[in-house]
Amino acid sequence: METKGIDVNFLNSLNKNIQNESSNINSIKGFEVISEALVYNIFDIFGRNSLLSMLYQTGSGPGEKIAKRLQEKYNKSEFEIFEALELLLKELKDFYSIQVKEVQEFSDHFKIIIENHCFLRASIKRRKRLKPGKAFCRINKGYFETAFRKLLGDKIKKIEINFLHDDIERDVCVEELVFYPNHL
Repeated sequence: METKGIDVNFLNSLNKNIQNESSNINSIKGFEVISEALVYNIFDIFGRNSLLSMLYQTGSGPGEKIAKRLQEKYNKSEFEIFEALELLLKELKDFYSIQVKEVQEFSDHFKIIIENHCFLRASIKRRKRLKPGKAFCRINKGYFETAFRKLLGDKIKKIEINFLHDDIERDVCVEELVFYPNHL
């Protein structure tokens, strides 16, 4: 490398001062900073509806892929609701810690109340502008709704995942999965 006009001792000192082993790089912190900026820059430029749609679609693509992978793994195109729930959540243990707390059955639908500690939670807690259950969480909404729609096929009319509240003590989001089967 040519160093015209730059003292070699200065370069050596500079490099010594800025040296950082790649093993010391905090990728998660970088992800958090960029994620917060991404969410609020899209909001500022394109508005709330575009932001929510973009984040939902960000989750939807991987939701399709996981559903396809499970269908191929089990050589099955459609699953029963609780079968799909168990297989999907078992497959996702690296990214989610979910506990089913309650199942409520109604005449046209049923709800599964869950406690969810997801891979986004730590980032959301450390960034001032990101909040549990708000815009950034649309990634999970798109992911799960798409995966369940694909796994359940004609057995389901509609699936929704809704944030109910943040349980700070238990460090989880309390959410509901609402399934509208074609017939109960």
